[in-house]
Amino acid sequence: MGVLTHIVAAEEDEVEAVGESLHPAGEWSGLEVRDIDTEKVATLHSLLTGDAFDDSIVHYEPLYVSASEGALVLRLADEATERLAELEEEAIEQVAAELAATEAFENEGWEEEAIAAMLAELADIARLADSQGQVLLVWMHPLRT
Repeated sequence: MGVLTHIVAAEEDEVEAVGESLHPAGEWSGLEVRDIDTEKVATLHSLLTGDAFDDSIVHYEPLYVSASEGALVLRLADEATERLAELEEEAIEQVAAELAATEAFENEGWEEEAIAAMLAELADIARLADSQGQVLLVWMHPLRT
């Protein structure tokens, strides 16, 4: 079973609204991507911040779980959002290469180029969130196959 993921820039008090949305990236500034789960979010956090994975994963307990839709919402930690907002093209390529080599991404066959494209979009959204005093919310919905 896969996961449909939307990562959006939103106000901190919009967690429930994002959780109940059927298409958050259509309602807030954000991106839609498949198969980014909590493990991959924590892996990205680890690479961006230098924290150990076990220290990173504790930041990603769901803030909201939709009873009607089965979606859950995480908040990307401020430190990870700040690091994303600071990423420039060369750093994006380096982080993409490192992510592609992690177990979480490698086992699912993620291509380095696809990761770099996602990171570039994510960095843009992080900069937008930073400029507007917003946070990055990660909406995940299981895909039934």
